[in-house]
Amino acid sequence: MTEIKGISVTAAPSGTGCLDCEAVQGWWFHLRRCAECGHIGCCDTSPAQHATAHAKESGHPFIQSFEPGEDWFYNYDDEQTYEGPELAPATHHPEDQPAPGPAGRVPADWMKLIH
Repeated sequence: MTEIKGISVTAAPSGTGCLDCEAVQGWWFHLRRCAECGHIGCCDTSPAQHATAHAKESGHPFIQSFEPGEDWFYNYDDEQTYEGPELAPATHHPEDQPAPGPAGRVPADWMKLIH
C-alpha cells in the first residue's frame, strides 16, 4: 500500500470519546479521529468542535469518522472526503455508547446546542 502523508495506520485512537470533552466533563454529538496521531475529537456539529481545533493546532489534515459503520476520511486542507486505508483498532467508539454522548452528560436540550 502507498503511504499517504498525514495518515498513520499504526497510531491508536486516544480513547473512546472526545479527549478534550472528557477533560472538562463535556459532551459531543459525533466523534472524529485524527488519522495521523489518533486524537479523538468531537465533530463540528458538537458544541466544542474539538476535532477541527486539533487539526488547526497540530497541522494534521486528515480525520476519519469514529462512528460505527462509517469509514470515510476528510481532508481539512482541500475540504474533500476520501476513502483511505484501515487504521489501527479501534475503528469506532463502542457500539453501546450513544450519540450524542456520553450517556449521563448530554443535556436534555442538546438539539438547541448543536451547530
